[in-house]
Formats: sequence, C-alpha cells, structure tokens
Amino acid sequence: MAVKVTIPDALKHGLKIQINELEGKSGTIINLINDLDKQYPTFAERTVHEGKIRRFINIYINEEDIRFIKNEETEVKDGDEVSIVAAAAGGNK
Repeated sequence: MAVKVTIPDALKHGLKIQINELEGKSGTIINLINDLDKQYPTFAERTVHEGKIRRFINIYINEEDIRFIKNEETEVKDGDEVSIVAAAAGGNK
C-alpha cells in the first residue's frame, strides 16, 4: 500500500500529467515530495524552496494541516491521504 496524494489542477497542469491522484512512499512529507519528484520531474521545485514547503502551498494529511504538526518533517504512512492545495489570492472587489 502507498500514500495517496491528491494534487490541484494548477500543479497537475505544470507537471503535464492527466491524473489528480498520485502514489508515493511513506516517510516524512519532504521525503514524499522528493519521491514524487523522481516520478514527476519539477514536482519538488513547484512545492518546495530551500527545503521548506512554499508559502502558497498547503498540505494536509488525513485532513490535518501539517503546519500544526511538524511541517516538512511530518510523518506519513501507507494508507494516509495527503492533499496538496495551492492557495488562491487576488481578484477584484
């Protein structure tokens, strides 16, 4: 069993893939991202900067925000569901 990772359309488009759900290995979030980067080059550069999750990327494990756990060092295990969400901003008033 693997870790199921759901990604937003904006990230999916940048990776030139057609699916919204990916599978990765258990470990820390940063290790999961590096594993996905091996499968989908540029995944890490779109989600991480200098070893930290980019500020406009929110990551949830089983609906819990990793910012309130251990950020990049949060552990994920087989069967966990990870959601990566790109923050949206802007618009007209």
